[in-house]
Amino acid sequence: MMKLSVLDLIPVRSRQSTAQALHATTTLAQKADSLGYTRYWVAEHHNMKAVASTNPAVLIGLLASRTQRIKVGSGGVMLPNHSPLVVAEQFALLEAAAPGRIDLGIGRAPGSDPVVTAVLSQSGATSDVNRFPSHVSDIIALLSDEGANVELTSGKEYALRSTPKADSAPPVWLLGSSDYSASLAASFGLPYVFANHFAGTGAERALDLYRTGFRPSAYAEEPVTFMTANAVVAETADEAYAQAVPQLLQMARLRTNKPMGALDTIEEAAAAETDALTQEFMQQSLSGYIIGDPSTAAAKARALAAQHDVDELMISPVAGAHDADPLDSVPARERTLELLARELLEH
Repeated sequence: MMKLSVLDLIPVRSRQSTAQALHATTTLAQKADSLGYTRYWVAEHHNMKAVASTNPAVLIGLLASRTQRIKVGSGGVMLPNHSPLVVAEQFALLEAAAPGRIDLGIGRAPGSDPVVTAVLSQSGATSDVNRFPSHVSDIIALLSDEGANVELTSGKEYALRSTPKADSAPPVWLLGSSDYSASLAASFGLPYVFANHFAGTGAERALDLYRTGFRPSAYAEEPVTFMTANAVVAETADEAYAQAVPQLLQMARLRTNKPMGALDTIEEAAAAETDALTQEFMQQSLSGYIIGDPSTAAAKARALAAQHDVDELMISPVAGAHDADPLDSVPARERTLELLARELLEH
C-alpha cells in the first residue's frame, strides 16, 4: 500500500491574516492525521507575503500538540540559517514532548533572498554553507545520548549535549533537489527526500546517485527515500485545474521576477492579466503536478511512485481558495487530501 504524507508552506491568500492561515493549517494537519497520512512537514521560507511557514520548530510544536498519531517534521530546517546546537536543542525537546513523532529534515539552501540572509547573519547564528556536511554530523552527534565532545584550545575536551537525558532522537533526513544533496545523504547513510515539488526535473538522476552510493549506517541499513509533488484534486478535472491556477501563477511570477504578493484567490487568478512568458511557465509547471479528478490523480500518483520506485509520496496540496471561502480554513486543500486518501489509502 502506498504511503501519503503532506508538505505545507502555510500559504497566505488575499485578505487573510497569519493567524487565519495558521488556523487553516492546524485544521489541515488534523485532517491529514485522521485520514491516515504518514507525516506532516512544514517548510522554512522568510519574508514572503504568501508564505507563513517561517519557523519549523515552532510550527512543529504547535501541530504535534494538536494531532494524535501523524509524524510532524521539517521540510526543512535550512541549516545555513542556524547554529547546529540550537537546531539539535529544539528538536531534542520536540522529540521529548512527542516521542517517535518528530522528523528533522535538513536543507542546504538559505530559503530566502540575499538581504534576508544578511539580516539573519547579524545575530551570528548563521553558518557557512560550505560547512554543511560537518554541521549535519554535529547535529546527529548532539542529538545522541552520548552527545559530542568539543576540543578546546588547551587540548582538553568539553562534553556537549542537546538535552540532559534523551530517551530517543528524531530521525534526520537530508532534503534537496541536486546531485550534491543526494550524494551527501548516501555517504552519511541518511534518509533522503528529493524536492520534486520545486525542482520538477532531476529526480531520476538524484535518486540513482543516492541509491548506488548509499553506505549502510546506524541510521539506515538500506536507502530510505521518497519524493514530493504538488497536488490538486477535485471532483472534476475542470475544478482541479481552476484551483491550481493561483499557485501556478504565483510560481510563474517568482520565476519571471515579477512582483509577488499574497496568493490570489481562484477568482483573482482567473481575472489576472498574463503575458506569454508567464503562460509558458504555468503550462510547463503543470506537467509535474498530480492534478485532476480522483481516479486520474490517483493514477498519476501511482505512476510517479512507480517511476521512481518509492512507496511514499509527500503531497503539497496547493489548491486555491474561492473569494467566498472562510478565511480561517482551506476547503479545497482539505478536499485534495480527502480524495487522494479515498483512492490510495482505503484500498
